[in-house]
Amino acid sequence: MIRLRDKMREDLELRGMSASTVTTYVCCARRFVEHFGLPPGKIGATDVRNYLLHLIHEVKAAPSTVNVYAGAIQFLYRVTLKRLDEPVAVQPETPRTTPVTGAAASRSIAPRLESSPRAGRRRGGEVTSLPPVAETTDTPTCSEAQDARRRGAQGRLVMRRIGLDLGVRHIAYCEVAQGKVVDRVTVKSLSELASRLGPDTEPAVVAFEACREGWFVHDTLKEWGHDPRMLDTTRVRQMGVGQHRRKNDPIDAEAIAMALDGGRIAEAHVLSPARRALRAQLSVRGALVETRAQYVTTIRGLARAAGVLLPTCDTASFVRKLDALEWDEATRSLVAPLVALLRTIEQELVGVEHTLAGLADQEPVLKLCATVPGVGLIVAATFVSVLDEAKRFKNAHAVGAYLGLVPSESTTGGPDKRKLGSITKQGNSMARTMLIQAAWTIFRSRDKSDPLKRWVEQVAGRRHKRVAVVALARKLAGVLWAMWRDGTVYDPRDHAEQSARGVRASAREQLGRAQALDRAAKKLARPATRAPVVSPKPRPKSSQRVAM
Repeated sequence: MIRLRDKMREDLELRGMSASTVTTYVCCARRFVEHFGLPPGKIGATDVRNYLLHLIHEVKAAPSTVNVYAGAIQFLYRVTLKRLDEPVAVQPETPRTTPVTGAAASRSIAPRLESSPRAGRRRGGEVTSLPPVAETTDTPTCSEAQDARRRGAQGRLVMRRIGLDLGVRHIAYCEVAQGKVVDRVTVKSLSELASRLGPDTEPAVVAFEACREGWFVHDTLKEWGHDPRMLDTTRVRQMGVGQHRRKNDPIDAEAIAMALDGGRIAEAHVLSPARRALRAQLSVRGALVETRAQYVTTIRGLARAAGVLLPTCDTASFVRKLDALEWDEATRSLVAPLVALLRTIEQELVGVEHTLAGLADQEPVLKLCATVPGVGLIVAATFVSVLDEAKRFKNAHAVGAYLGLVPSESTTGGPDKRKLGSITKQGNSMARTMLIQAAWTIFRSRDKSDPLKRWVEQVAGRRHKRVAVVALARKLAGVLWAMWRDGTVYDPRDHAEQSARGVRASAREQLGRAQALDRAAKKLARPATRAPVVSPKPRPKSSQRVAM
């Protein structure tokens, strides 16, 4: 069924169907086949009729929904399986204002499956006759008003628009249609929404904010046949969540549903399962490392309070240093529980890092990233698990902005009054921390030939070294992204040539700017060439002329 599903999806896309229509038709066809548990070629016209009646009487599906299922089944047999030679209309030729019931839809497709010359044909060339279809009476399952709510402004079938607000103990559900709330409820778990969002319900577009359980909800809704949309939490204010100082779960769910219905949502990227597993292992390792650091700090404080100064060493060899240290029995017994836990943490860390190494063998991009100085397994795995796909980003600046490594800006009044501040610190904090640690490693290295080392030293000469390290972390993110995009390893000579080209371009720009300013200064300092204007002498008055 998986290959058939992909073929049906390709056939729909080739005919210019929208993404929502493709998802809906594939979902309806999948449910139709899974209902019988047989290949589509072994499902006859009577089975089709019985399934549509099952949707009407048992599932209580709306007539519009039954029409969608009928259209999907027709497309499956007519186009994908090529079992019908003539086009089949889903709805009978009735006025558009009259709703088409599910029973009418069942009569419109089943007889054509019988009359088709390819109906019942199997691989072996054997042709089987399909049983006749009996006429049924129309049995509407919902009112015309309910059917109209599920149609757009031009009478076309649309998917339901649903907003969810996922909480720790409650989930708020809100469904809207044409700008109005048609259903809302608050439940304690996602399973309680099976009557509204279960596998046997109408397909819907479901939006919810990104959170801890967001990936699980996304996968569950997709498995149920819906179109889940995970929202970017940094831009939910623009969608109306929390406006007018009114914020609770039902109001947030309604705001999300209204934004979805109006096309005003900002979606967040959903990580692939492989990246999720990688990030989960990194989270476990991070918790173990943080706990180990806390225990080491506590042991050092207790020893110092007892007058014992422990030697400086790295955290990995701290327990070994303690075993070789001679100190009083009281202090040793005091820190013994913490030392025992440190030994356990060290063993668990070895196991987690071994698992990460196994995942790295399955990810060739981690080996590419590890060719950069200062970048090891943990930095590369963190970077890859956060970005997920290199093609998501247009350029290296977009990667730096995604990780919060670009300067904040508060500019108004034109570009000549540009004001830049500290980095935004948006995005994943762990990836940003790992990149800055890698930048510190490069800054403190003794390899003077590496172009990254020379570059950060030049920046540190003009600015503070911490500013230079953050700038190097941003540059490092762009370098890793470019290597990932192109599938290349780190080449210091290529990077040095690119840096040299950038320096030459910057020098040409500065030279041109200096020459232009010099010409302007000469023009402003040029002396006036015109002769001075002499004011005429005043003529004597008439009385004075007579006296003369």
